[in-house]
Amino acid sequence: MLTRRTLLLSAAGVGVVGLAAASEPGKNLFYAAITEESSSTILSAPEALARVEAGTLTLVDVRRPDEWQRTGSPRGALQLDLRRDDFLEALRAEVGPDPMAPVATICMRGVRSAKVANQMLQAGFQNVFDVSEGMLGSSAGPGWLKRGLPIVDYQV
Repeated sequence: MLTRRTLLLSAAGVGVVGLAAASEPGKNLFYAAITEESSSTILSAPEALARVEAGTLTLVDVRRPDEWQRTGSPRGALQLDLRRDDFLEALRAEVGPDPMAPVATICMRGVRSAKVANQMLQAGFQNVFDVSEGMLGSSAGPGWLKRGLPIVDYQV
């Protein structure tokens, strides 16, 4: 006898399999369904580092302090927890009032950075980038850490 729970679990499994089967090569529709597509320009981790080192980009690590402590943070990045109530005001205080100032976001795997990048665009920032491969890697790339890019330890 089929229970209601069995039917629901079976339907969920078919949905996930259907999403995976319908995906384009190199695309994971299930992952895309639970993430937010960024309207910002995508930067690879090495591109972001080069721009930070050239002084032409502010990179913002939007993760939590416990994550900064666990993995370190990209060298040259501003550590600004996206959960802060005054996140956008604190960011403006760091980058200045120019809406064209280039700013990039990075998180663990690109999900939160895309959301923050979109919020920044809605708030009037006009030159926003997303390091969508994040610190640990995603479908966008291997990530800051696997690429062996420089990090700094988080200081409490």
